[in-house]
Amino acid sequence: MRLDDEQESSNFEVQQGGGGGFGGGMGGGNLLGMLLPMIGSKFGCGGIAIALLIFAVMGGGLNLGSLVGGGGSSLSPQQQTQQADPAGLTDIQRTSLQVLGSTERRWQEIFAANGSDYPEPTLVFYSQNGMSGCGAAQSAMGPFYCPADQKIYIDTEFFNDLKTRMGAPGDFPIGYVIAHEVGHHIQTVTGISEKVRQAQQRASQEEGNALQVRMELQADCYAGVWAARDQNLMEPGDLEEGLRAAHQIGDDTLMKAAGRRPVESMFTHGSAEQRMYWLKRGLQTGDPGQCDTFAAEV
Repeated sequence: MRLDDEQESSNFEVQQGGGGGFGGGMGGGNLLGMLLPMIGSKFGCGGIAIALLIFAVMGGGLNLGSLVGGGGSSLSPQQQTQQADPAGLTDIQRTSLQVLGSTERRWQEIFAANGSDYPEPTLVFYSQNGMSGCGAAQSAMGPFYCPADQKIYIDTEFFNDLKTRMGAPGDFPIGYVIAHEVGHHIQTVTGISEKVRQAQQRASQEEGNALQVRMELQADCYAGVWAARDQNLMEPGDLEEGLRAAHQIGDDTLMKAAGRRPVESMFTHGSAEQRMYWLKRGLQTGDPGQCDTFAAEV
């Protein structure tokens, strides 16, 4: 991605402290870590299974990625949240904020075209352990969006795991992950997340998982819409990097990597094929109206 001239977002916080916990991000052999956001998303706070996006992407709920929980816990003195000095940010944090800044501008344009303002989310950086309005934030959850406080939580070590453990190198996957979580923010501010949450409360676990899959795939499509509308950021090979990342965080890919047989009824983020399809759909159309995964055959 061409990010050198991209203005960084000022909507960020850094949680100081942490340590211990799950650690290691969404590593390849850690099934619980990979599926935590999936499990969590039944539903409250969750995160990318991207384990994204996982994980959640991540997401989650709402990552929904990350919805299970809710309500604002307070941080300990060792886990203070503060607006950090931009000069103290790491390169990967700066890249993340450049991506976030780009998403802010593109979605503001889309919202403005429909006569409304875009409420910008906040990106929270933490290390290993943190706290969110949806409860604990842990590296093993992957990046996730918390609808309770409208913030995206990320331990940037996840990007190293995405590259080394999940086999998705390159810089575009960073943009994809953050734009996916922003997609969950779009779902929250437009009321989609609440409708899905209500439907999940009346549904069986399998039906709830299927709804969550549609949530995650729509967030993938929204990520593609962002990239399509900021073509000046795209470089040769970026599309391939994004599709590979989408493949590597598909539920079936993650389950196979964890030594498990993929079971579709347990999917909460979509198969590799589904995730690639909807990311590409957003990239090809640049139209959020083409991201209605709830009305489409997924």
